Amino acid sequence: MTDTTHVEAFLEMLASERGASLNTLSAYKRDLQDFAGYLGKATRISAATRSDVERYLRSLSAAGLSASTAQRRLSSLRQFFQFLVSDRRRDDNPTSVIDGPKKGRALPKLLSESDVERLLAQASQQPGAEGARLACLLEVLYASGLRVSELVGLPVSSVRRNDRLIFVVGKGGRERLVPLSPAAVGALEKYLDVRAHFVSKAQNTAGKKPSDHWLFPSRGEQGHLTRQRFAQLLKELAVKAGIDPKALSPHTLRHAFATHLLAHGADLRSVQKMLGHADISTTQIYTHIQEKRLTELVAENHPLAKKAV
Repeated sequence: MTDTTHVEAFLEMLASERGASLNTLSAYKRDLQDFAGYLGKATRISAATRSDVERYLRSLSAAGLSASTAQRRLSSLRQFFQFLVSDRRRDDNPTSVIDGPKKGRALPKLLSESDVERLLAQASQQPGAEGARLACLLEVLYASGLRVSELVGLPVSSVRRNDRLIFVVGKGGRERLVPLSPAAVGALEKYLDVRAHFVSKAQNTAGKKPSDHWLFPSRGEQGHLTRQRFAQLLKELAVKAGIDPKALSPHTLRHAFATHLLAHGADLRSVQKMLGHADISTTQIYTHIQEKRLTELVAENHPLAKKAV
């Protein structure tokens, strides 16, 4: 049987047994055709060896293709060869012991200190109880690096007036004390003065009192402000502050907290504890951000970097 026949039989199986869409079938076909083109006429795709596949993957990397693209093509080859084995058209799957290229971990979006200052200044100018709540949310988030779910789900018992520490129960039930900045304490004090407005609003809507348990009560089913609503408020604030809303989310402020602390000399272990990371390797991504930023600064500002090599 020819390679064309093998491929057509494979695609027919995907369509009939797995209900693959036309777009999916086209993607598989393109991937197999690309591999066949790499092999050339000397080697049939159905007879390819492990070394053939490994050389092909190296060629993709050399051509500058992303790890995700290479992984997808390897997945297509795995399934194709497995089909041939299952259909007794060959005895082995040459991809079975090949590890796919690893994706580089995406670095979080970086918010500059000046951007954060503009955002906090804009929040402090918002009027009424809604403005006080928003300013409190931002100040506490930037001062503590809490996960957004931890922030909106704080019980009112986790904070006390004039106290610079908040008690947090994070992932896996792990408990930690997180310090607050003077600015965050001040914003929290102002919010607590108007918090009764949100308690009353939540109780009148829901007809029940449990909302009073939360630091940021709301009339929603959860009884407290949702992550989605906070993200929406943050993007609206970003527009007012002249910051691209697409580049901003509650999680971006958590990243800003960590990167700015490290930039000002904090040690990685302390940042790990404040973020609530169980493993320090999770925190180490912020050192990569710092390294990337330093490299960019040198490339942009060092006089020798601007000279042609």
